[in-house]
Amino acid sequence: MAPLSCRKVFYLLFYVFVSELRFCFCSKVYVVYMGCRTNENLDEILRQNHNMLTVVHGGRTMQAKASHIYSYTHGFKGFAAKLTEEQALTIANMPGVVSVFQNLKRRLHTTHSWDFMGLATDKAMKNPGHNTKNQDNVIVGFIDTGIWPESPSFSDQDMPPVPAKWKGRCQVGEAFNVSSCNRKLIGARYYKSGYEAEEDSTKMFISPRDSSGHGSHTASTAAGRYVPNVSYNGLATGGARGGAPMARIAVYKSCWDSGCYDVDILAAFDDAIKDGVDILSLSLGPESPQGDYFSDAVSIGSFHASRHGVMVVSSVGNEGYKGSATNLAPWMITVGASSTDRDFTSDIILGDGTKYQGESLSHSKMEGFKRIIPASEANAGYFTPYQSSYCLGSSLNSTKTTGKIVVCRHTGSTSESKLEKSQVVKEAGGLGMILIDDADKDMAIPFVIPAAIVGTKIGERILSYINHTREATAQIFPVQTVIGSQPAPRITSFSSKGPNSLTREILKPDITAPGLNILAAWSPATKKINFNIISGTSMACPHVTGIAALIKAVHPTWSPSAIKSAIMTTATTLGKNGKSITVDPDGRRGNPFDYGSGFVDPLRVLNPGLVYDAQPRDYKTFLCSIGYDEKLLRLITRDNSTCKHSFRSASNLNYPSITVTDLKHSYSIMRTVTNVGKPRSIYRAEVSAPRGINVTILPERLDFHSYLQKMDFTVNFTVTTPSKGYRFGSLTWRNRDIRVTSPLVVQVRPPNLSYLR
Repeated sequence: MAPLSCRKVFYLLFYVFVSELRFCFCSKVYVVYMGCRTNENLDEILRQNHNMLTVVHGGRTMQAKASHIYSYTHGFKGFAAKLTEEQALTIANMPGVVSVFQNLKRRLHTTHSWDFMGLATDKAMKNPGHNTKNQDNVIVGFIDTGIWPESPSFSDQDMPPVPAKWKGRCQVGEAFNVSSCNRKLIGARYYKSGYEAEEDSTKMFISPRDSSGHGSHTASTAAGRYVPNVSYNGLATGGARGGAPMARIAVYKSCWDSGCYDVDILAAFDDAIKDGVDILSLSLGPESPQGDYFSDAVSIGSFHASRHGVMVVSSVGNEGYKGSATNLAPWMITVGASSTDRDFTSDIILGDGTKYQGESLSHSKMEGFKRIIPASEANAGYFTPYQSSYCLGSSLNSTKTTGKIVVCRHTGSTSESKLEKSQVVKEAGGLGMILIDDADKDMAIPFVIPAAIVGTKIGERILSYINHTREATAQIFPVQTVIGSQPAPRITSFSSKGPNSLTREILKPDITAPGLNILAAWSPATKKINFNIISGTSMACPHVTGIAALIKAVHPTWSPSAIKSAIMTTATTLGKNGKSITVDPDGRRGNPFDYGSGFVDPLRVLNPGLVYDAQPRDYKTFLCSIGYDEKLLRLITRDNSTCKHSFRSASNLNYPSITVTDLKHSYSIMRTVTNVGKPRSIYRAEVSAPRGINVTILPERLDFHSYLQKMDFTVNFTVTTPSKGYRFGSLTWRNRDIRVTSPLVVQVRPPNLSYLR
């Protein structure tokens, strides 16, 4: 064979170089999801993954190896790799592949809150279930931004040895040693490959250590130890603790400063299932609208976690509008956010003596009354008055704002942008700010100058005073803590709402818990504080996580769905004043799209009486009912599952809430309840029917004779007065001591009108 000429060698090398360069610029990170793991050993799974990558790289093994990022081998099968769009499409059509989807970024979605729910009272702590001795065998995992291990919230004082069932590890890294873990923080891992594949920004602490504070906040809210005399700069003073202070904590740092990427989230799920956690808490999720269940990392991870007996608690999202709920899968519990009865208020006094209250965390003191102007009158440069009214960066004329209070407007719900507006006013010489924000007027922000948030009505009154006064003045006073504000709880305006955009027959959110102005542990890495007050459904989620840990401690054999049922059916839809829960900002009466089953009640969850249980086979049947065929179902489950006994509708999943859509004349569904109360007990049905709907229950009485006995009943819906839209009611099974309540949500199809699904 003749040797290659120099020119041919050059062209060959140039072709390889260009091919590799094209791959680098055209490739993106994808997840290749392949369903449940069966009996293959680890080496065989890795070999299969490598072979698939080698095929799409034209047999080039080195390129195939270089493109690989993660293999998922414990809770489910799959891998993450850098691929071109063509390569991803090729793999998607290979045998055994369920889905291939791009590596998307997910957003991160308390002294007084546990007192408000009644869990810190002497009476509560005498309850055997709330006694901390029952909690140390429960392991709670957090997929979040890591943890600050030195926080007193994570002390292991007086805790017994780590449970033998724990199979995890303490991964060392920057500023994090094996000694950073203890008998409380029993495991810690971090994941960065998915992040590094997408972003160039530098990261603090390449380790499980928390630089942002979010992960420490959520972990301490759910399972932090009792810490006396804590506060945020003197506000909200008291003792801080989590709902299950003796439960163990395992940390899976998958989120960095800008968010959390799918391939890292799935790696965390995969390890957590193997490690032996009992509960996983995720205060993060996709933006609305959410993608299909098996093209969504949280839905996939939680599906396999549930199959392994791990309960997954998630936040519903912070987008706030109707239909914006995310984390929609029925195999997880999804949490919305509410207030407590504690507010942080700053008094605003106008020059005419009128007094208003705004929300703030600003301690700054204003000496006397100052001139007050609308930001629209101080526009600078090329900014219009309308643009400057929102106090955008560089939009204010310092000549007009220096020494004055500036009235700004705000849209959206991010606390960061509100904080930035106070910085903009300060840089323009302003001495104070009143921020008009009808959406989140109750969210307290640590402004850099004297400032307070008010709603639209109060804001318009302040602007009217300015417009009708020649020398308008005002004074803003430092923040103060107010306990006992009513109505409480209220659903926050930022908490994402139903209906479920993927499967309308499954109500989301499932439950609501405190998420407004919550004080908990923090990372002092960037903000030199050890406890911080923040808001979001991220803060509501760990409250339910802590309650789930309480239930797991007392009922260790209960399935994730039984625990979820206990939380949902014992919730309340009434505030502390005995009236229906309302929704910010306008105070309208809430409904199940706002709060799911209601506001969580930790004093009732340990004795729910009856539970709506569901096993992995029920979720398979659910998938058949929403259009998954047997071929796709078997790819996911890796067994001989069939769709022969599919539900007529997803409404028939044995779920603790009941939703019927497109009701034309009549429809019946069946539910099964399991007796987890006294062996001999009788329950009678009480119905509050949705308007225009007749609801009957057969049988109307359930007579149990043994513990764990199951009984079926049928709910019949009949339209009596056709009307468009959703209607709400409830079904309660009641005996002498216990109420087991499910929301009823019915959507009627108007007669003679086509309905676009």
